[in-house]
Amino acid sequence: MSDPQQTPRKIRVAGIDLAYLERGSGPLVICQHGFPDTAWSFVPVLDRLAAAGFRAVAPFLRGYAPSGLAPDGRYDILSLSGDLVGLVEALGGGPAFAVGHDWGSVAVQGAARSHPEMFKRIVLCAVPHLRRFFLGITPRQIARSHYMLRFQLPLWPEARLLRDDFAWMEEVLIRRWSPGWHYTAEDLAPLKAGLREPARLEAALAYYRSIPGLLVNPAALRRAFSPIPVPTRMIYGSDDGCIGAEMFDGQEPLFPNGLDLCLAPGMGHFMQAERPDWFADRVIEYCAMNPESAMGLARSGTWNAEPRRI
Repeated sequence: MSDPQQTPRKIRVAGIDLAYLERGSGPLVICQHGFPDTAWSFVPVLDRLAAAGFRAVAPFLRGYAPSGLAPDGRYDILSLSGDLVGLVEALGGGPAFAVGHDWGSVAVQGAARSHPEMFKRIVLCAVPHLRRFFLGITPRQIARSHYMLRFQLPLWPEARLLRDDFAWMEEVLIRRWSPGWHYTAEDLAPLKAGLREPARLEAALAYYRSIPGLLVNPAALRRAFSPIPVPTRMIYGSDDGCIGAEMFDGQEPLFPNGLDLCLAPGMGHFMQAERPDWFADRVIEYCAMNPESAMGLARSGTWNAEPRRI
């Protein structure tokens, strides 16, 4: 949901004006959205982080309004992770905390892998390590990910998404991915408004259209599949219709400094919008831990969090 009280700020990063929302002061926490989403969905989480003593920032991904379009047309993983590293540097430098949801998780994975010294701890949401996803994919997950194949087609995705005011996106993606999320038209209004611009919709789809190039580039693939040397909490929904809960098993060797698996019971793909207070609490408690406690928790195995009444 957009907040009329705040106009997004902008900062120049990698030749692009990146827009972002900001709350509070203190240690920096970057909250990066994914698809189909915008930084506005993180506003309740930003408020909770600010109240807990953090400087909470939610940038809009390159191509997503009101951030600028990529002048070179690049929306690949290396570009996304470079934006995040550049943003941390522009906002005062690290080490910072980073929270990434969906494509935001992909961006945070890449940034933490290439510049681990810039991140104290990271929280990855709804997307496992890319090596686990691509090399451990199951027939059931292939069926869930059919939309990624459809997005490779020319013209059809743009026409289908725009038809009937994004009815297909709302029914096939949002409702199936988060069946328990009782969203309103106001919740989706910023997203739809941005994607109605043809260049913005093309940019959002370009993220998916960059995937084949990654898979045929051995050097880029090695980087994307390599371990992430930053302590990590990974939050995933038990009812996620986009990436199934079984896809988060067996990742511990890919996180040599610790992986804390955190199940979101009864929640789907957009858990930060479904239960923002619960989600913010999981982020706050992990970021607020001293390094020894965080490392011990991460190495202890799966941490199943029961939702609390807040």
